Amino acid sequence: MLDSFRLLRSYCEKEQFRGWDPYDGLNSRLFNAIPFLKELPLCRLIVIQWFKRSPLNLRLLALVPKEYNAKGIGLFLQGYCNLYKAVSVNPDLADKLGTREILLEKIQNLANLLISLRSKGDYSGACWGYNFDWQARRLFLFPKYTPTVVATNFCATALMEAYEVTGEKKFLDVALSAANFVMNDLHRTDFNGGFLFSYSPLQGNDTVFNASLLGGKLLAYCYHYTRNEEYKNAARKSVIACCNAQNEDGGWVYGMLPVQSWIDSFHTGYNLDGLIAYEEQTGDDSFHLYIEKGFDFYIKNFFEENGAPKYYYNRMYPIDIHCPGQLLITLYRLHKFEQYKELASKVVEWTIQNMQDRKGYFYYQLKKGISSKISYMRWSNAFMFNSLSYYILSQCKTVE
Repeated sequence: MLDSFRLLRSYCEKEQFRGWDPYDGLNSRLFNAIPFLKELPLCRLIVIQWFKRSPLNLRLLALVPKEYNAKGIGLFLQGYCNLYKAVSVNPDLADKLGTREILLEKIQNLANLLISLRSKGDYSGACWGYNFDWQARRLFLFPKYTPTVVATNFCATALMEAYEVTGEKKFLDVALSAANFVMNDLHRTDFNGGFLFSYSPLQGNDTVFNASLLGGKLLAYCYHYTRNEEYKNAARKSVIACCNAQNEDGGWVYGMLPVQSWIDSFHTGYNLDGLIAYEEQTGDDSFHLYIEKGFDFYIKNFFEENGAPKYYYNRMYPIDIHCPGQLLITLYRLHKFEQYKELASKVVEWTIQNMQDRKGYFYYQLKKGISSKISYMRWSNAFMFNSLSYYILSQCKTVE
C-alpha cells in the first residue's frame, strides 16, 4: 500500500496538483469560441456530459487546460496533515513519507495556495467553489467559482488541520470565517422539524442531504473553536432534518426531489461524516443511534466479500473511485478501523489492483463495458491521496 501511495504522491507532485476534472468540459476554449452555443443550457449540459462520459480524453484536442481545483487542494492539504501526524507518531515512516520538516513545508504551501483560491465576491466569509462552469441538468447554471457548501467544508476543515499542525493563526482565522458564509449566504429550507442548508447561495439547490450535513459539520468545527451557540444550534437543525429523512433500514436517498431518489455509497459516507463531526465537536450524542443505523446499512450494502465496492446499494456499476476511497475515511471518522480492518485491507488491495494506473494515478470509474480510465486530479487522485493517508494514519496511535 505504501508503494502505491508513494507512486500516487509522486504523480500528483509532478503535476503540481493541477489537472482535469470530470465536469470541466465548459472550460474548453474551443467550445467557448462559439458564443451562441455556450448560451444554451442544453448545449452546456451536452458538452459536460460528453466529456464526463467519454472513455477517451479529448481535453487536449478541445483545449481544456489543467488547473487547480480548490476542493482538490483541500483534500491534498488534509492528506499531508495526516502524513505529518503519522510521521510524528512513527518516525520510521519518514523514510517513505518524508520528514516532518518536508511535510510541514508542503502543508504551509498548500494552505496558502488554498487561501488564494477563495471565491471572489460579496460573501460573508471565506468560501470556495469549482474552477469550471457547471450546468445542473437543465435547472440552473453554477458559474465558475460559485462557492458551494461541499467545497467550502473540505477547504475550511483542512485549513483547521493545517493550523493544528503549524500553529499559523491565519489558517484558522480564514477557516472560521467560513461559518459566516454558511450562516448568512446559504438559504434554508424547512424540513422534518429542522432545515436543510442550500448547496450554494444560488436559488433552487436546497434539497441535498449530504450537502446540508457537511454545512452542519463545518459549523460544528467552528463551534469547537469559538463556542458560538448559534453555530451549534444551526448545525443541530440540519442534523434533525437529515436524521428524520433517514430510511427505516438506515439508508438515505440523495435528496428530496424525485430525480434524487437514488441511494449511493460515498454520499452515505458523507452523511455519516457530517453526523459524527457534529456529535464529537459539540458533545451532543442524542443522534448516535442514527449514526449506528446508517453505518450498519453502509457497511452491509456497499462492499463485496472480495473487497469490490458498489456504487448503489442494489447494484455495483459504475464503480466510482469515491466508493472505495470513502470507506477508509468513514471507518477512521467513526473509530471502526480496528473492527473492519480486514475489509479495509481487501478494499484497498482490490482498488490498487483494479483502479490504479502504473503511472500512479487512479481511474475515475469502472463500468460493465468500456471504462473511464482518465486521470482526474480532484475527483480521483486528491480523493484517494486523502483516503490512503487516513489508512496510513489508522495504523498509528492517535496524536492528541
